[in-house]
Amino acid sequence: MEEINVKQLVFAVHTIAEEKNLPEETVMSIIEQAIAAAWRRDNGERDQSVRCELNINDGTAEVFVAREVVEEVGSDSIEISLEDARKQKKDAELGDIIEEKITVDTFGRVAAQTAKQVVLQRLREAEREVVLSEYEDKIGTVVNGTVQRVEPRVIRVDLGKASGIIPQSEQIQGEFYSIGSRIKVYIKDIERDNRGPQLILSRGNEDFIKYLFSQEVPEIETGAVEIKAIAREAGRRTKIAVASKAPGVDPVGTFVGGHGTRVQSVMNEVGDQEKIDIIAYDENIEQFIKNALSPAEISKVIINNDTKRATVYVVESQQPIAIGRAGQNVRLASRLTGYEIDVEQALPVKVEPPVRRKNIEDSLIDAVQESAE
Repeated sequence: MEEINVKQLVFAVHTIAEEKNLPEETVMSIIEQAIAAAWRRDNGERDQSVRCELNINDGTAEVFVAREVVEEVGSDSIEISLEDARKQKKDAELGDIIEEKITVDTFGRVAAQTAKQVVLQRLREAEREVVLSEYEDKIGTVVNGTVQRVEPRVIRVDLGKASGIIPQSEQIQGEFYSIGSRIKVYIKDIERDNRGPQLILSRGNEDFIKYLFSQEVPEIETGAVEIKAIAREAGRRTKIAVASKAPGVDPVGTFVGGHGTRVQSVMNEVGDQEKIDIIAYDENIEQFIKNALSPAEISKVIINNDTKRATVYVVESQQPIAIGRAGQNVRLASRLTGYEIDVEQALPVKVEPPVRRKNIEDSLIDAVQESAE
């Protein structure tokens, strides 16, 4: 058996807390969990309920093993008979939980190693949690990062104080990520699961585009223009509906910028392969749908507000434009407007041939002919 210097461990709590920038209670809790895990490894069974308490004043550690009071004991590790329970607690009843206190001073080599691993792992997780908590208020913003590692399903990005991942679903389709390159990323969320907290980053969501435009169009902050809706298929196409809140301000022109400089800056960030359509928002849903299907020319729109569906009629030549490649144009327009859009071919309008009007010479000739007869 090898000694585990509990006293030294307990007195090191303050130093570890300072070094790792963690609260002392957190470090205490981690060490208690480690000692409980080590004791279970040496003396108990996997399904046992074991907890540990450290006494920071005298440097001792006590382990408490919990067992349920039952009529008939099936497993000694998790159950205790009523008779034995009453030896420890006179008023014990069936169904009670009885804790047996054990003072800890030694561990086997394997258990001591277990304790060390638990402490290191939990300290890393706690450190990560503290660092990530600094990013809580940055959710919904864009920051600069460096590509750290490229894996088949995720891109790992170093943000300086912390690192995060861009899952496949949040990447720009067709974008190449090289290790060491600087990229802008949208902080989407902090995901907490069994593997610890994880910073979820995005370059493929609508909010990333919204943020990029907010950096290029100062009129958004002044309130002259606003983004009403965005529909995006990252790496392919984005439709953005914009409106003006100030008289005389052209919202589309404001977002496009002089010679297209503003929209080009956004495209430079997401890649030129992604087409960005900026369209005028309209309170009239019929007009909004027509705008959303741009660049197609729409002949007629029939709205069903109850089912949130719209049937759009276009001449034959405009049908492929309205639908778009693989249905992309109509799909994005549907998401942008909130209406399911069906594109139908408009029937050609039957034009009657014009009635030929007689000119004055014909009338004179007819009159002469009639008089001659």
